[in-house]
Amino acid sequence: MSYQVLARKWRPKSFATLVGQEHVVRALTHALDQNRLHHAYLFTGTRGVGKTTLARIMAKALNCEAGVSSTPCGVCSACTAIDTGRFVDYIELDAASNRGVDDMTQLLERATYAPTIGRYKVYVIDEVHQLSGHAFNAMLKTLEEPPEHVKFILATTDPQKIPVTVLSRCLQFNLKQMPLTHIVDHLSRVLEAEGVAFEPAALRHLAKGAAGSMRDALSLLDQAIAHGAGKVEDEAVRAMLGTVGDEHLFALLDGLVAQDVQAMLEVAKLMDARSLSFDGGLQELATLFHRIALIQFAPEALLDETERSRLEHYAQALDAEYLQLAYQIAIHGRDELSLAPDDYSGFVMTLLRLHAFRPERAGVVNATTKAARAPAATAPVRTPPPVSPTPVASRPQVAVPPAPTFAAPAAAPASSTVPGEDDWHTLATRFPGMSRQLAQNCELVERTGTLVRLRLDPAHKHLQAHQEKLLVALRELWGAHLRLEIVVGEPASETPAARRQNTERERQERAVASIEQDPFVRDVVDLFDASIDESTIKPV
Repeated sequence: MSYQVLARKWRPKSFATLVGQEHVVRALTHALDQNRLHHAYLFTGTRGVGKTTLARIMAKALNCEAGVSSTPCGVCSACTAIDTGRFVDYIELDAASNRGVDDMTQLLERATYAPTIGRYKVYVIDEVHQLSGHAFNAMLKTLEEPPEHVKFILATTDPQKIPVTVLSRCLQFNLKQMPLTHIVDHLSRVLEAEGVAFEPAALRHLAKGAAGSMRDALSLLDQAIAHGAGKVEDEAVRAMLGTVGDEHLFALLDGLVAQDVQAMLEVAKLMDARSLSFDGGLQELATLFHRIALIQFAPEALLDETERSRLEHYAQALDAEYLQLAYQIAIHGRDELSLAPDDYSGFVMTLLRLHAFRPERAGVVNATTKAARAPAATAPVRTPPPVSPTPVASRPQVAVPPAPTFAAPAAAPASSTVPGEDDWHTLATRFPGMSRQLAQNCELVERTGTLVRLRLDPAHKHLQAHQEKLLVALRELWGAHLRLEIVVGEPASETPAARRQNTERERQERAVASIEQDPFVRDVVDLFDASIDESTIKPV
């Protein structure tokens, strides 16, 4: 007997064996058991999620010799004939190749005749959205009031292209994509029944490659068995799919967490040597960032306990704000691969961008920082300009931008230094992430010895939650013993954020005034009784 592919051999033959569409199965089961049958059903969903399979099970449930029920026997002549495609009252029509009005007219003419051997005539129209407009119009009346012995089952991957007049005459069921865990479990059962040795990690790669389609997963499994000479092994499957292995992705994450650029570049070299897809690598990396973010905000969303336990370390090591930025860098880096000189350089630049925007954490010293600090030990130390009557010890071993020079105003007492307003506005733009947002919405009240006191605009009091991050940034500039106090109150002067908003507003007003006073624009407005849309004017 010739070999039968797994996608056909393991096609579900009953509602009980259908995987991943419980919401549809529940509705159809109740309808069949309670004899509340509609005359037209519409199944929508992507390829390989069970639309045609559901249609065949429905046909068996309607024509089983044991009677109409949600549990067809599967052994009678009607059930076996439908499974093998030999049941004369079960008609499958491919709308992609039979899309004209003549094809539909012939089908509807035959529908008026009674079933030959079955209880119902079941017409399954696959990819129904490809029917022509005239064909849809021809079937409207019959679809609304068909003969009692006729059932229509329509299937499509693109329901938006189906006329509303057709949708309103059908019960619509949306089939969802298969979750990864459902695909892995099903492939495991298939391999155990087939007696094929496999590694669980390999099935995860096959499930990811299937992208929610069970049929695609079984087809890939067939290919993997042939590629592995009767075995399904992790390394062989990754070589077959050309996907980036988990060890590469987690090595990149480990290098990112440790701020070890050299380790990340070594992974890129290894991927290049193995001709792995850099596009796929960035896609998988973005997926990992997405899964880690889920653990930070909604850990219950991850159903796979193995995945959750493996990613929890990264969820604790990476800041939530930086993780959102890293996700954006990965997806934009993937888009820019086609613009890079080559895929390798584009991938490496994305990794360097991930590292460059990674904030340093206390106690973590990366290779780049070590290299920057090494010459500082032997190079002559330049004495920074005085910042107050009380000198602040310089920190030459920390590679940070030099702090602005703060001069005490004449009225200030000798024991305190109140930096100038302009100096604080400049400094507030240098901090990373949310600490910059907090600093820009604060007014610098005073700095006395090791104490810095800020006043936070009440409209942004929620930013006070990031006080610790701002303290870390200030200590990098002014010393490890610095203390920070933030009080919420109306600022006595402009905050950096308010000044920036006022500056942008003034630039916008000048741009609008420049356009309105332009002689040509004024002539056009007068001639055509037109108006100027100020929202389209941008300062340059």
